[in-house]
Amino acid sequence: MTSTSAPSATPPTAARLDRLRARFEALAPGGIDALLVTTPANRRWISGFTGSAGVALVTRTEARFATDSRYWEQVGRECPGYDLVRVAGANTGVTPAILEGLFGVRLGFEPAHVTVAALEGWTRAIAELPAVSRPTLVPAPRAIEDLRMVKEPGELDALTRAVHLGDAAFLHAAERAEPGMTERQLAWLVQEYALTHGAEELSFSTIIAGGTHGSLPHWRAADAPLEAGTGVVMDLGVVVDGYCSDLTRTIFLGEADERFARVYDIVLTAQTMAEERIEAGMTGAQAHAIAAEVIARAGHAEHFGHGLGHGVGLEIHEDPRLAPASDHVLADGHVVTVEPGIYVPGWGGVRIEDQCVMENGRLRSISTAPKLDLQFVR
Repeated sequence: MTSTSAPSATPPTAARLDRLRARFEALAPGGIDALLVTTPANRRWISGFTGSAGVALVTRTEARFATDSRYWEQVGRECPGYDLVRVAGANTGVTPAILEGLFGVRLGFEPAHVTVAALEGWTRAIAELPAVSRPTLVPAPRAIEDLRMVKEPGELDALTRAVHLGDAAFLHAAERAEPGMTERQLAWLVQEYALTHGAEELSFSTIIAGGTHGSLPHWRAADAPLEAGTGVVMDLGVVVDGYCSDLTRTIFLGEADERFARVYDIVLTAQTMAEERIEAGMTGAQAHAIAAEVIARAGHAEHFGHGLGHGVGLEIHEDPRLAPASDHVLADGHVVTVEPGIYVPGWGGVRIEDQCVMENGRLRSISTAPKLDLQFVR
């Protein structure tokens, strides 16, 4: 799909490079002079590169991208402002060639994402350089992740299209759900619709949890048949232009019984109150507490064990987090899920999830899939 956003006078990567460089002094004690970017999502955000192998290097005055011959032409198309460093072979996890001319440079790396083996590889590559050419490796935590939390207009456009495609995939599948169909067959209806209507891929394996499986928040669709008179948790997501969607709805096969209706109402009330009351300046912990309190007062505190939500963007789970231990401060431009749930072992569960954006200090739901009429009588 092609973005409908108005073109920017400045390529997004140029503005992002400026924002990253402006943070160099604060990223480590003594600051850094350059940053190695190896994490796929961070690499794509800072360079525009959509391939699977390569290393970006951002210094105070230049940007380089090292990759092998499979991607040389692609870098030229996708990475404006980057100088290509051509690497022989296909092993670009550690690329010594990108280190040329960095004598005395404090070279930041991503400590939360670099493996021990990769760090040893970079350390060895630097040690093998002439003494007059060696940079110094410095951990630079959250160098790009903090920038990625606030979504730009083009990102919001892609996220919105992903969310709306996920909504449509849900409706397509839910309207065809019936007793006797397996969880896996219902998941396939989601996937088939998404992939034939513009999704690049699914953002995660579709969760279809029928009946008692609904008490398992991350159940994966199995060959278990759906049964009449039970709930079905449907959690799905798609990717459009690299950006993810995340949606959960819980439907009922038949006319909902009193217990299901009561639990569903508690979860819906918790979600509605959270979306109405969460505001900029709150921490993720404070946001989580809004929904958790509703569920606890209804007698189900022990049946809601996960965080209320998480950020969504180039990755399906990213910051900010809405969870009991989260100190992330919510701000305009953040895109988060709001997904309370109640999970009762031996009975099943209910989860309702919207994807929302913080605008003018308040959450606005991007998700449009219905939540009030989810009983499907067959």
